[in-house]
Amino acid sequence: MILMILAFLYTSLIGAFKEVKEISLSDLIGKINAGEVAKIVVRDSDLDVTLKDNSELRSKKENEAALSETFKNYGVAEEKLRAVAIDVQNPDGILFWLGVSLPFLLPFLLIVAFFWLTARQVQRANIQAFTFGQSRARIIYPNNAKERVMFKDVAGAKEAKEELVEIVDFLRSPKKFIDIGARIPKGVLLMGSPGTGKTMLAKAVAGEASVPFFHMSASEFVEMFVGVGASRVRDLFKMAKKSAPSIIFIDEIDAVGRHRGAGLGGGHDEREQTLNQILVELDGFETNESVIVMAATNRPDVLDPALLRPGRFDRRVILDLPDINDREDILKIHSKTKPVDESVNLRRIAERTPGFSGADLANLVNESAILAARENRKQVTQMDLINSIEKVLLGPERKSHILSDNEKKISAYHEAGHALVAAALPETDPVHKISIISRGRAAGFTLKLPIEDRHLYSKTHFLSELAVSLGGYAAELVSFGELTTGASDDLKKATDLARALVTKYGMSWTPWLKN
Repeated sequence: MILMILAFLYTSLIGAFKEVKEISLSDLIGKINAGEVAKIVVRDSDLDVTLKDNSELRSKKENEAALSETFKNYGVAEEKLRAVAIDVQNPDGILFWLGVSLPFLLPFLLIVAFFWLTARQVQRANIQAFTFGQSRARIIYPNNAKERVMFKDVAGAKEAKEELVEIVDFLRSPKKFIDIGARIPKGVLLMGSPGTGKTMLAKAVAGEASVPFFHMSASEFVEMFVGVGASRVRDLFKMAKKSAPSIIFIDEIDAVGRHRGAGLGGGHDEREQTLNQILVELDGFETNESVIVMAATNRPDVLDPALLRPGRFDRRVILDLPDINDREDILKIHSKTKPVDESVNLRRIAERTPGFSGADLANLVNESAILAARENRKQVTQMDLINSIEKVLLGPERKSHILSDNEKKISAYHEAGHALVAAALPETDPVHKISIISRGRAAGFTLKLPIEDRHLYSKTHFLSELAVSLGGYAAELVSFGELTTGASDDLKKATDLARALVTKYGMSWTPWLKN
């Protein structure tokens, strides 16, 4: 900015003293006698001449001689001289001196500005070096209505909410727990599949208790420099204690909470130092410190046992995928902000989305709104939601993917083979839709959706699903006498299912179980 201002001043001032054509004094006398001169400005020995055609010239008068005497000596007619406006200016004006001195001062000022900017950058780098180990937690305060989340904003997870109500009560009124000698859990571990609402539920606890919420991902602790992770942990807990009662939430804690000693760095691994500092901070809480540590993971099996012992993360809350009632509630919440048509039946959509997480359902509603906007409609219809289910499950339609007539015939027989086997065998999910329009990486698809949520599966179900997976394979072989590459994905899925049936579920045909 300083350099730009100096450049502007230099341009402006130099422009005021721009070079003009120099003429001799005798030529100037000739132009005066010819009546061409309109004005003469006298600056010391310089004469700035303005002609009647507005062109500018410059000349010099004789030293130690008055200008009027010089003109008389050169024989200028008196009436011609009276027609010329003569303005005598003193050379001590600030503009004059700036114009004289700036060409000499400007290089010096540029050098000073360069060293000043360099010193400032070095100082800023030093400050950043000292703040590198500070916590980068995002803080949500109770008065932030825009980001505040309540239990009513988190649909489903009824059992998880009941588990966390005690935490809310402790943060609201810790005295009644302390007076009776009760010890509230220092840490709460939220476990569940991705998209089941672990982060939203942690925010809801802070929102219900009206306490500050310190949110940080576990991967943000660890850097390439040794000791930074532990320093950030100390700073995070220090900030939370100053704002007590408060909640610390560490997302994806398995990034730093894995079993120690398993990494390449051994005991000196930076990740392990960070984990050690978290354990120290958890042990350092006093009974009267109203700071609750919450963490989320979808890999509880890889966590270090020291994290899970009593006195640390001793309260574990499991979040499952939502059932049909929870899915309907989640759809209602996400459709509140969308212009949904009155004829939309969210219960039907919930029935068609078993296995969807809360994040999947939010994406489903958003995709349906995008589809309606793309077709220039003002409301989201039932068909928008149904089409969005297929898009979320299988990917977008590829209508530009052109198939030959023979390929269309093979795809049709292939998908019909899946559907026929599914209709003939017991314990298979009913077929909802068959299509040979490409979606995602599939040339066609047979969409099967279960009638109800299932938690236990029988061997008959797995064998039927195995046969359905190979139904397209068999249809191609029976109808055309040869196979195509279209059955490759079906073979992979069938192989994975057969391997899991034997090695994971122990449903082999041999009389003994296999591990």
